[in-house]
Amino acid sequence: MGERPVVTPSAGITPVQQMLASGTGALLTSVFVTPLDVVKIRLQAQQTPFYQALAADSASWSGVIRPAKWKCFLYCNGLMDHIYVCQYGASCTSWYKTPTHFSGTLDAFVKITRNEGVRSLWSGLPPTLVMAVPATVIYFTCYDQLRDLLRYGMGFQGNYIPLVAGGLARLGAVSVISPLELVRTKMQSQKLTYSELRVCIRSSVAQDGWLSLWRGWGPTVLRDVPFSALYWFNYELVKAQLCDQYDVSQATFSISFTAGAISGAVAAIMTLPFDVVKTRRQIQLGEMETLGVPMKNPTSTWHIMRGIWAESGYRGLFAGFLPRVIKVAPACAVMISTYEFGKIFFQKMNLDREQQAC
Repeated sequence: MGERPVVTPSAGITPVQQMLASGTGALLTSVFVTPLDVVKIRLQAQQTPFYQALAADSASWSGVIRPAKWKCFLYCNGLMDHIYVCQYGASCTSWYKTPTHFSGTLDAFVKITRNEGVRSLWSGLPPTLVMAVPATVIYFTCYDQLRDLLRYGMGFQGNYIPLVAGGLARLGAVSVISPLELVRTKMQSQKLTYSELRVCIRSSVAQDGWLSLWRGWGPTVLRDVPFSALYWFNYELVKAQLCDQYDVSQATFSISFTAGAISGAVAAIMTLPFDVVKTRRQIQLGEMETLGVPMKNPTSTWHIMRGIWAESGYRGLFAGFLPRVIKVAPACAVMISTYEFGKIFFQKMNLDREQQAC
């Protein structure tokens, strides 16, 4: 069998077209994954009603007693984790009302759809897309550009190229989006107008410096950068092996889907301890922003990790193993297969245009 010609992955496609492909993939991933998280939140809310959740969490990791009128929890749309501030008496308390008893995941899907309408499965999604979609577009486009620059522009070779490009691309995306997520949490928790928000941000910067806008950046980077490096490293390897196995020069939709699911699951498992720490840190920051309490000496990532280890051992650092894999694997599969399909679509379109021009 002769060698197949080397195909530059992003050949014949512009950065704008890469952005369109990744944006489409981001939207489809959110539409697919969000109902799973909504059902998870509703099932958890059923087990711990609003007032019980407040009582159980009244002493937070920071030692601050929260007022009995709100609660922070994490909401995932398949692209990013977002802090959701639920205030008592507001519309979001529907998360913590239990008008119907759910016996399980499938039962929750059926009853929410039947009693509240299909749209309830995507509750809370639109506000999170404002940041999640741009972050995903930046991340995927930068990855392709960096990978091609390292491999074809600078002449580097080796399996480490996806690992380096994936880590750097995620680092850039997190650094751009981190202040915006802090701003979104502040607006939601304090009900600020844009003019009030501007004054609030200026006051925070004057008091704590510009770095205060990147609170929570460290734990996010510790989880997302290794995850992305491992994900792309494994994805490119698995994709290449599947292409060899099926004797194709370019990955099909099913090959991309399978490679994405496998690599996403592996990366999720290997970075799970950092995910546990990041979750605690993110909720802690949400609590502080909601209370308006300055965090001059925030709890460090390693301090939180040592606390979890002392409290629950290694099991605590790998808590939520199955739910994370179930959520991450299909999200990665849908996102990457849609993105690759979009790039192939634009490549063919551009090639047809060139042939017609000739």
